[in-house]
Amino acid sequence: TLVVLVTWCVAVITTFMHPLKGAVEPMTGWRRTVMAFLGRTYYFFMGFRVVVKGQQASSAEAPILVVAPHSTFFDGIVCIVAGLPSTVSRTENLDTPIFGRFLRCLQPVLVSRQDPDSRKNTIMEIESRAKSGGRWPQLLVFPEGTCTNRSCLITFKQGAFVPGVPVQPVVMRYPNRLDTHFLVFHCFDIFPLLQFLPPIVPTEEERKRPMLFARAVRDVMAQSLGVPVTDHTYEDCRLMISAGELTLPMEAGLVEFTKISHKLNLKWDNVKKELDGFAAMACSCKGGHINIQEFASFLKLPVNPALQELFTLFDRNGDGTIDFREYVIGVTILCRPANTEEVLRTAFQLFDIDNDQRITLEEFSSLLRSALGVCDLNVSKLFKEIDTDSSDYITFLEFQAFALNHPEYAKLFTTYLELQRYQAFQGVESELSSTNHINSKDNQEESTSDKKDD
Repeated sequence: TLVVLVTWCVAVITTFMHPLKGAVEPMTGWRRTVMAFLGRTYYFFMGFRVVVKGQQASSAEAPILVVAPHSTFFDGIVCIVAGLPSTVSRTENLDTPIFGRFLRCLQPVLVSRQDPDSRKNTIMEIESRAKSGGRWPQLLVFPEGTCTNRSCLITFKQGAFVPGVPVQPVVMRYPNRLDTHFLVFHCFDIFPLLQFLPPIVPTEEERKRPMLFARAVRDVMAQSLGVPVTDHTYEDCRLMISAGELTLPMEAGLVEFTKISHKLNLKWDNVKKELDGFAAMACSCKGGHINIQEFASFLKLPVNPALQELFTLFDRNGDGTIDFREYVIGVTILCRPANTEEVLRTAFQLFDIDNDQRITLEEFSSLLRSALGVCDLNVSKLFKEIDTDSSDYITFLEFQAFALNHPEYAKLFTTYLELQRYQAFQGVESELSSTNHINSKDNQEESTSDKKDD
């Protein structure tokens, strides 16, 4: 407590007249030396006995230090050992009593998860400091961007790798048999092991594509730690929380967001919107998985060949159910491309039997009964859902608005058309085959008759 109070007083003096934003100049002179000494003293009295392996590179050799895995507030000890480099930190951390003032001494690059421009500004500041030619001290980054349980390395954020400068990986281990580092008050000595790995210089391709550089560095660190890697990120945590709020199992939100977002060009808000749609479908089922009966019930349609075909397209692993990850991929790849105005116009015209630019309940029921092969199909609930103004008929704008909000129906419609075309094609092939067979038989008989005449 005494060390903390003394350090806090020194931190107040150190950060006096030193803004965190705007024209920020690096701290020089006694400030970093004194703060580093007090930091070491604090951790010593807290029971930390740091073991360091490897050698820290100079700022010229590796302007950026990347540290993983990040699992606790006490990981800040790496800043003390590394000589108080600048860090990347959440803006909220500055509000932490006492320790927020200590963080200010590191002159962090601040990240705000609420500010839409924060990511761009953070990358610009990281690049500026990394290429300052030694004017700024090394920059220390926890590239995972959030805390984990150290069982694996999650996706590395690209910010530390965008400048395209050499980075030095630093791996952290807590070899204690008990996880005592999660306890603030304890009677055990903790021996965190910090290992400085050799600096990694990016290739020309990795300079152009920071994601490749981040993966290469993560693979080296994972190999040193002996742990696997995974494509989960903090965004998966946010989706898990959202899934819990929607009364879904929290694990339903685990979709490996980074992998999906890059392959499908999706933003977090898009995936969150799809989660809302999935929750409406899966609210009655357990475990966050939808079977074909629940899928049909949500669409207010009976199980039929077209619906089974669509369900099979969603069910990527063939286990007979659809989870949220499969739903996101299915809606993005299968349904939204089918939801074009041309498809919607064609569908509307098929329903609009008398061409009066509106669909009555009778017309709507007639086509669906024919398409789905069900004589006693009751579609009044679905009709009322589309007929938003309760006018007893559906206009194209109502039809289009419903289809855009429920893309599953567009793919169901195109699947039905494909099945109809396939069946028609099979019928034509069958007719041609039988015709050829008859012609062949006639020709054979004529040939035999000719031979007899000869």
